[in-house]
Amino acid sequence: MAGRRSFLILALALLAPIIATSGAGPSPAVAREALAPVTAADRSIGRADAPVTVVEYASFACNHCADWHRFVYPGFKARFIDTGQVRFVFRNLPTLPEEMSLPGAALARCAAPERFFDVASALMLGQDAVFRGGTREDWYAPAIAVSGRTQAQIEACVATPATLDAINRDVETAEAVGATSTPTFFVNGRRVTDRSLGGLEVAIRAAASGQ
Repeated sequence: MAGRRSFLILALALLAPIIATSGAGPSPAVAREALAPVTAADRSIGRADAPVTVVEYASFACNHCADWHRFVYPGFKARFIDTGQVRFVFRNLPTLPEEMSLPGAALARCAAPERFFDVASALMLGQDAVFRGGTREDWYAPAIAVSGRTQAQIEACVATPATLDAINRDVETAEAVGATSTPTFFVNGRRVTDRSLGGLEVAIRAAASGQ
């Protein structure tokens, strides 16, 4: 238990990105720059050379994000990622309450890269239990179990400047395009406000055809 508390303390003490607004609506901010290109530092799933790239800015404390990952992501993955049509990129945009979003972001970032989406799913699927009164320690446990790392390795990673830099880099790229609410989706660099499976399919088909 003490180790898990120290993980929370480390995350809150070391991570200080901008806190976004959790919500379903698009940000009123005007995009100032093009969406930052995907790099090796990003966490992604799917073919690197897929014709369409979908970027999600999300928070592990955002109930809209959790709903999307619970109800939409499985079908999205089966239809587009697993078939090689889409490369999906997850970027952290922490929201209030920061005692959930920041440790969640740090834990996911510190997982083995190939386990990132397993950890993300565990955190999203377990989020509601925390809001209903469960402990954050119990929320972390399944995520750490699928992280490919020990708890000690996760805590050591959280304490490194590289973790802070990676999360802040995500936040900065969101700020650059005016993305201040979660979840926010971009399909080949263009913001998509309809995050339903059907809405994303329309945007993906258009992007694939060059529209």
